[in-house]
Amino acid sequence: MLLRYRFRLYPTGPQRAALSRSFGCARVVFNDAVAARKAAFAAGDPYPTTAALSKALITEAKRTPERAWLAEVSAVVLQQALSDCDRAWRNFFDSLKGRRAGARMGPPRFKKRMGAQAIRLTRNARFRVLENGRLRLPKIGDVEVAWSRQLPVEPTSVTILKTATGKYYASFVVSLNHDEALPPVETEVGIDLGLKDFAVLSNGRVIENPKFFRKLERKLKKAQRVLSRKVKGSANRAKARLAVARVHEKIRHQRDDWINKQVAEVVAENQGVYVEDLSVRGLARGPGAKSIHDAALGLFTTRLGSKAARAGRTFAKVDRFFQSTQLCSVCGVLAGPKGMEGLKVREWECGCGAVHDRDRNAAANILREGQRLVAAGQAETVNASGGQVRPGTPGTARNPRDAGQNEEPTRTRLVPTSR
Repeated sequence: MLLRYRFRLYPTGPQRAALSRSFGCARVVFNDAVAARKAAFAAGDPYPTTAALSKALITEAKRTPERAWLAEVSAVVLQQALSDCDRAWRNFFDSLKGRRAGARMGPPRFKKRMGAQAIRLTRNARFRVLENGRLRLPKIGDVEVAWSRQLPVEPTSVTILKTATGKYYASFVVSLNHDEALPPVETEVGIDLGLKDFAVLSNGRVIENPKFFRKLERKLKKAQRVLSRKVKGSANRAKARLAVARVHEKIRHQRDDWINKQVAEVVAENQGVYVEDLSVRGLARGPGAKSIHDAALGLFTTRLGSKAARAGRTFAKVDRFFQSTQLCSVCGVLAGPKGMEGLKVREWECGCGAVHDRDRNAAANILREGQRLVAAGQAETVNASGGQVRPGTPGTARNPRDAGQNEEPTRTRLVPTSR
């Protein structure tokens, strides 16, 4: 299992200058590789291989006066930038051929000097964490790190990030062979996600929608209005752009911290967690797109599944076409509110006499349906060791309605563990 640990860095002035050179060199190599392959396509020539690009854009380029400054940074940084460009092209072609899940991807674009920057160092670069807690980076120096926890094992790689607000982070990738299973509990829960309330659980708990973006939207509008009045290329515009970036960063940090806390609490209290497989991309096309993005329902379900896998919990998604709202959780009759007008109905009474709260009834139906799918082997679940058991393996079968909709290539997931 591969995990990510992210920590804040505090480089000195000379170290920030060295990092800036590394960011710039990596960006130039990436852009040169994109330009070389676009030129080959325009000329009708075969695409140059990664080895040919490495020789032309790194090895031979260092010997020219125009690119001699590439030798001032670690060669691993340049090789990883070239590897990123190669991966971007492969993802593009896989998307065109239907071998990559998700929306259609475009070809890689040129990187810009403004905004977030990143470089990656592998073990070949010989980076290491010193005994005094500093991070030694080749041709950069020993950088101060704000450790919030200890790394469980020696990292395999580190990515140095610079955000749009000028903050620096180190993102370590570590490989763990043991699981992080929590003690087993007896309870299971179904979760109905929404906008009025962020989530309603089948056990009666209601998680209110924090609406982080809505709370800071007025401040963001004011900052963007100030930015629009500044002259492009001026120092005042750079300051205004930084003010806008700080508002976006605050919203993102608040949302990430809140979601991580909610996910940890839900997984710790329940052995089985079942949610509805919402089409967030489709919901975001409607009039409530801003609220959908603000709620980050997709981010919540993704992190819920990752946390459940690491904790040894059962996690499954119920088909998005399952009529959880209209179905009576007592007698099983489809008597609930329907259509767009039914969205306004928060409570309804079934013919059997049961009076339902709309969201709590849906959560109860999602719990029951999730348990049924897991028992029948028709859901993507989590095994006891924390690994994912996909339909199609012995003892499992995919729901036919979901076939081909959310398939992902088999790969190791990087699970963020620190912010």
